[in-house]
Amino acid sequence: MTEGGNTRMRRYVEQAGDLFADVDDTDAERAGEPVSTPAVSLTDDELIDFFTNRPVKRRGNEEVLQQIARSLSEEYGIPVEDMARDFAIPVDAGGTRRIRKADIAVFAPGEPHTLGNLQRVVICKPAPKAGRSVTKLRTHDQAKKDLAELEILLSSEQTPQARYGMWTNGLDFFFLHRETARFGAKFEPRANWPVDTSAGGPLPSATRMRRGEAAMLKTVFRRCHNYVHGNEGLPKDAAFWQFLYVLFAKIHDERRVRRTHSEPRFFALPHEPFDDAGREAIRDRVLELFEDVKKTYPLFEPRDQITLSARALAFIVGELAAYDLSGTDVDVKGLAYQELVGTNLRGDRGQYFTPKGAVELMVRILDPKEDESVLDPACGTGGFLRETLRHLLNGWREAEGTAGLPDDESQLLAHQERLDKYAREHLFGADFDPFLVRATKMSVMLLTGRDSGNIYHMDSLAFPNGDLPGVATAAEQIPLGSVDVVMTNPPFGTDIRIEDERILDWYRNGGVAQPWTRNRETGEVEAAFGGRVSGMSPEQLFIQRAIEWVRPGGRIGIVLPNGILSNPGPVDYAIRRWILDHCWVLASVELPVETFVHEANVNILTSLLFLKRKTEQERRAASLGQQPDYPVFMAVAEKVGFDRRGNTVFRRHPDGTELVEQVTVRQRVFRRDGEEIRSVPQLRKVVDDDLPEIAAAYRRFRARHPEPGTR
Repeated sequence: MTEGGNTRMRRYVEQAGDLFADVDDTDAERAGEPVSTPAVSLTDDELIDFFTNRPVKRRGNEEVLQQIARSLSEEYGIPVEDMARDFAIPVDAGGTRRIRKADIAVFAPGEPHTLGNLQRVVICKPAPKAGRSVTKLRTHDQAKKDLAELEILLSSEQTPQARYGMWTNGLDFFFLHRETARFGAKFEPRANWPVDTSAGGPLPSATRMRRGEAAMLKTVFRRCHNYVHGNEGLPKDAAFWQFLYVLFAKIHDERRVRRTHSEPRFFALPHEPFDDAGREAIRDRVLELFEDVKKTYPLFEPRDQITLSARALAFIVGELAAYDLSGTDVDVKGLAYQELVGTNLRGDRGQYFTPKGAVELMVRILDPKEDESVLDPACGTGGFLRETLRHLLNGWREAEGTAGLPDDESQLLAHQERLDKYAREHLFGADFDPFLVRATKMSVMLLTGRDSGNIYHMDSLAFPNGDLPGVATAAEQIPLGSVDVVMTNPPFGTDIRIEDERILDWYRNGGVAQPWTRNRETGEVEAAFGGRVSGMSPEQLFIQRAIEWVRPGGRIGIVLPNGILSNPGPVDYAIRRWILDHCWVLASVELPVETFVHEANVNILTSLLFLKRKTEQERRAASLGQQPDYPVFMAVAEKVGFDRRGNTVFRRHPDGTELVEQVTVRQRVFRRDGEEIRSVPQLRKVVDDDLPEIAAAYRRFRARHPEPGTR
């Protein structure tokens, strides 16, 4: 990419003796979606206040305060009119009457903002500097000094209804409940706030649980995982699986309660997370639930065990029990899951999990429709499948005029039903690694609410043969030549060559697994007569398998090492020729080396190659020289938003300062008389990522040049 966002594109031109030659073509049009200019213009140190919808200075605790205010509105359903910021409270401190301020105050519904109507107070502190290491989370006892300030705010005699307090820095969250005792106020720790302080009964219900908001649910998932990793001494992958086991006990309990109208079992009574007997009671309930999970869902096995301590289980239940995950937007749950899965699971057979930006680019370019089947034959943790669901959901919201907003209740139900139907009928995945198959099944179940049977444990290169358990069902559901869209990042590398003769035989007759040589006299690449190739890299075979899996006219997106597209050797040249014989080339996007350095710890240059399978009639026409010329989109991404260490990289002015842009976001704000949809300006640093611009450039390219071949 060039400075200013111009996309360098090239077109493939097949010429005699010069397969995949390049011709430069510069698209000077600025890529990206048009953004309307808001009436308010922000400076570099400002953001929009949730309470007043006016600019405030971005300093101190302001960003944490704004996040908590949005969370109280979106998750707790507290109308903005029932909240105030910087609310003065007279307190006794050391025998002296002073004025202290609650960063956020919540009042009795519909009542004036008076001390007598104050019900909840929040103290917000500046967020700690981001670090890459996982640290132990503090307990209430370890935070006593910080919580003393919260106790003072809750102690005022002039605030008799003030019962709940929160202290947070955006990472640590501590909750207190004030009880009136004989000799003054008594403060007890809580794992969370209730949604409705007037609701009776200690057990959670759907009416007293919270719909997850994206930033907060990501924080909760991360806190739970970090607690297990940092406080239980488990490695990241083991901590990940333990957290998932508990998460699915929660999901199972929600489904059971809705189905049977019975009492929940995934809960923590107010005192339970803070004493030994209570923590043991929580642990007993969770272990009993997980036994039900293993009996209910085939993807869990008897050997799956929750081994966490009672203290860890109490922490996780205290974090999760307040959430209504069934009533939380699919994309919110997907983002929270993605927060953990990519950095905590690693394959050992060349699986280099695709960064989120590259996944989004591939899905946006292939643009799967609601009636099209999608398959990832090397699905890993399911990134392409999750993004397909999110892509469809965003498309529906766009058509409904609610893009950028969380679903309302009617939309949530309708969208979940459509996504469930799509996942059941059209979404498929497969992987050789049984642990990754389980991770993908769990993610699909988390998003759609159903136990996905469409993720198969099998060797996709051996399909439709092989002895792994998913082969038979996959052969019925997704036979070769039946899928509309294949998108995948296959394992690649010379250290995992495929040498199994049975597998190679399936790719020899008219395929890529042949001993290719260059004729010394003519210079042409030919298959050596009577020879047999002894082994090939898996990505070379995956090209053929992906193409064979789609129907004629079907589309393919595949991550490949650059050597296949550029090496002059006879094998890679022959593979390129095989691709051109069987497919129309739609696009190629070259990725920088940073793309996989952090995730895979290897220096490897890759490209995203997009293809469309030809019909037999189109192949015959090409063999007779009757194929029309067609343009092919090409782009080179120089930046993908992060460096070799995984740190976010921002664009800069020539003087070295970071670029800042103003964008407009939409917010759904709860009010006493209904909901308000706001268009809110925000300033944000410009991430140095070419991939969104390439996606936009591709859409403009296709507007000028329709896809070649049969649709």
